[in-house]
Amino acid sequence: MPAPATALDDVVFEVSGDNDLSDTLKAASLIKDAQSRDVSNPRELMAVALADYGRLTETLYANGYYSGVINIRLDGREAANIPPFEVPSQINRISISVTPGPAFQFSTADVTPLVPGYALPEEFRPGAAAESTAIQAALDGAAEAWRDAGHAKVSLSDQSLTADHARNTISARMILNPGPKVRLGQLLQSSQSNVRADRIQRIAGFPSGEVFSPEKLRTVAKRLRRTGAFASVSLTEMDELGTGDTMDIGLALVDEKPRRFGAGAELSSLEGLTLTGFWMHRNFLGGAERFRVDGEVSGIGGQSGGIDYELGARLDQPATFGPDTGGFLFANLAYEDEPGFISRKGELGGGVNWILSDTLEAELGIGLRYSETTDFLGDRDFFLLTLPATLTWDRRDDILNPANGFYLRAEATPFLSLNSDGVGARLYADGRAYRGFGDENRFVLAGRAQIGAALAGQVNDIPPDYLFYSGGGNSVRGQPYQSLGVIKGDDLTGGQGYLALSLELRGQITDTIGVVGFFDAGHIGESGFFGDDSDWHSGAGLGLRYQTPIGPLRLDVGYPVSGATGDGVQVYIGIGQAF
Repeated sequence: MPAPATALDDVVFEVSGDNDLSDTLKAASLIKDAQSRDVSNPRELMAVALADYGRLTETLYANGYYSGVINIRLDGREAANIPPFEVPSQINRISISVTPGPAFQFSTADVTPLVPGYALPEEFRPGAAAESTAIQAALDGAAEAWRDAGHAKVSLSDQSLTADHARNTISARMILNPGPKVRLGQLLQSSQSNVRADRIQRIAGFPSGEVFSPEKLRTVAKRLRRTGAFASVSLTEMDELGTGDTMDIGLALVDEKPRRFGAGAELSSLEGLTLTGFWMHRNFLGGAERFRVDGEVSGIGGQSGGIDYELGARLDQPATFGPDTGGFLFANLAYEDEPGFISRKGELGGGVNWILSDTLEAELGIGLRYSETTDFLGDRDFFLLTLPATLTWDRRDDILNPANGFYLRAEATPFLSLNSDGVGARLYADGRAYRGFGDENRFVLAGRAQIGAALAGQVNDIPPDYLFYSGGGNSVRGQPYQSLGVIKGDDLTGGQGYLALSLELRGQITDTIGVVGFFDAGHIGESGFFGDDSDWHSGAGLGLRYQTPIGPLRLDVGYPVSGATGDGVQVYIGIGQAF
């Protein structure tokens, strides 16, 4: 009986010459990986050692070394010389010795023919380091350029790779066969889906009859994925061309689970508890329509205002007017008991949205909005025709916890009163920027600017909830919720001008724990931005973040710095970064 396997005691790795190459070889070694995983079974170690010859040879080629000598010894015996049926009963020591030999250069570096205007990579030229990865990159790049030009079936027809060990050079010659220019045929669905086939074709917007392009196929796949109705989207190019050099594309889909729900909570020392929840159906009418119902209750246990309620529903249909142009319907009901007003309102409408690029979206709607309000002017009714428009530009690297990029959302809501002759508009923009630095973006500098304006011929024509306030977790932390507005006698109301600025420095202490220092400032103008009737306040503080799969848990403690609106510490708890 063989003796029981014992742990591998020692792995010695020696590389003559370049330290950088030594680090690269060690990182690629399967034996070093096995050691880190505490592999001790002799047969498994033997298999890993035999595979490591090829792995290390590939690594030498990738770095331009073609005369390398590799020795892998198991307790002093060369692994390659051990018969497969004489595996040692235990292995205590493995020594790896690599002599890379001289570095090779390209004597010839050529790929023909090339698409007119396409240039081979600078790394693939006579005199450059003859790295095998450079050869592959040159071939792939030249072939992809032909595919981008419509030659879907480009292939390698001949190649000559010769190593001259006397001169330490590599001669690399490759000949491509571009094949015919291909046009796209039909999109052929090969799998079942609960989304109707006609809607799948409409959403995909497959450019049948157009010249083949990999980018066009990527766009088709993105259109289907962004509906959220599919867990998997796969496009396959057919092997054979059809009449007139056309090529059909196979489509395989896996449906996503149709229903989803979620909930959230946020707690502030003065604003109280906010509870949110939603229910969503990803394929509501069988055409990948997304129907979502959102509910929110806020101000629970708060010390300013009362409890607010909001219920909204929205139905989005992709590809209503084209593959990148959808339609939507919405309805909202809300009761708001805020420090400066009480409002009971309902709204319904619809509109069109455009996907302008992977990061840019626009939306234009039309709606009817009715509200009954109570503020310092008494009880009033507003019956408005609105034209809400938004533009969203999102280039953050991570929506939940960004370290680089920026986000910009601009909103404009012109309105016409149907129970008076008032007209006006509410404008609002929210811009955010992020810059990471240090190892793996250990530190992040984040900034945010919000600006808003409420415009009308008469201020009495503006609904109170269209006016602006400052203070609280979404504007100035450390200041009470909606504490900065416009004083009218003994009453508080909103202003027509709004500006809020926030700056954060975020630091990651461990993989899960981070800290934040922040400073916020807010400004409210009664009728403009910087007149005599405007005022500022600010707050600062520290925060703690705990990373989870759904985003960081957030604890912020803020204190008022300037202004006469607050006194004392404010605490905020929620999910996700503050912005």
